[in-house]
Amino acid sequence: YKTPDGRRIHDAHRKPSDIRIGQWDPLSAAGEALSPIPTDEEKRPDLASIYALTKYAQERAVLIFGQAYDVDAVALRLFNVFGAGQALANPYTGVLANFASRLANGKRPMIFEDGEQKRDFVHVRDVARAFRLALEQRQAAGHAINIGSGRSYTISEVARLLAEAMGVPKRPPEILGKARSGDIRNCFADIAKARELLGFEPSHRLENSLGEFAAWVRNTVVIDRGADMKRELEERGLVS
Repeated sequence: YKTPDGRRIHDAHRKPSDIRIGQWDPLSAAGEALSPIPTDEEKRPDLASIYALTKYAQERAVLIFGQAYDVDAVALRLFNVFGAGQALANPYTGVLANFASRLANGKRPMIFEDGEQKRDFVHVRDVARAFRLALEQRQAAGHAINIGSGRSYTISEVARLLAEAMGVPKRPPEILGKARSGDIRNCFADIAKARELLGFEPSHRLENSLGEFAAWVRNTVVIDRGADMKRELEERGLVS
């Protein structure tokens, strides 16, 4: 994040008391409004969930192994991967899969908070190409590298774009006004390092790729477990 005067803030946190009253965006220590900026690889780790901790542990294990045994090891930090073939029955695998499952079953997508949180969506074909480049480019060895689109989308915008692609534009999302424990407000990639070390450039934008994704969904048996997910989180006290 950055402050109104341009200072970068690396450890902005949301207080549970703020979240409970609908103050979704983090504030500076002085109470200033902050603007989200792309996350680069130099940002200090500041983990908010067990899921994030496991991903960081895996990354460090790979890079430490590579250094210890003189193996060319690269850790790719994948942002929200989407595309035909992803699991649609598991509501924890990704927001697009969750939304598609709801829409395909005649239901409205469910969005936590206010829908204005921002994410980066990268197509699976771009991800596959990034892995190939990581194998080919020796200068990438020993690095952790963001793989994203370099763009940000609000979650409510994503729900709208997908509903249009699936032919149900009048099925708006249900804004829950509640937050899930461990969710961060904004997360989108700075991909300058991927461009420099890998020669990576994403070629499949979200807004231009949802038609193909929607066509695949239409020919897939889709089980909606969104309500189950919401109930499970609430029963465990992970929604506030």
